Amino acid sequence: MLLKVEYESNQKKFESVFSRKVRAGKRRTYFFDVRRTKGNDFYVTLTESTRKFEDGGYERHKIFLYKEDFNRFLDSLQETIDHVKNELMPDYDYDEFTRRQEEYEARRKAEALEENNTPAKAEENDTKETEDTGSAEPESEDDMSW
Repeated sequence: MLLKVEYESNQKKFESVFSRKVRAGKRRTYFFDVRRTKGNDFYVTLTESTRKFEDGGYERHKIFLYKEDFNRFLDSLQETIDHVKNELMPDYDYDEFTRRQEEYEARRKAEALEENNTPAKAEENDTKETEDTGSAEPESEDDMSW
């Protein structure tokens, strides 16, 4: 029983109270999480998760960002991004990837709606045809078509 209480205590220690996920192509995903400390304080974790195709695992890198650093971190990040956008690559279309993401999500939504409106028998045939022709379905939502 002591172990269970200790485990629950550890779970609360790392409780995520807010989370956002940003997919970045086929291999990378970023996670932005707000976590609560034992003392009812908050901090942010930024996690980059990269899928390793060789073994199917993931490599993760994490940054812990505390409230006393929020403003300086945000200012420096914005300054760095602005420098690239305005000084180094002013003619680049930075909205290109946003459009691609929106198109990808719309296509996935349409496919999901189509699957839900198709009788089960037709789904079985589609699955069999996909297996027979060897066409590759994405292994996960991280497999975007860019």
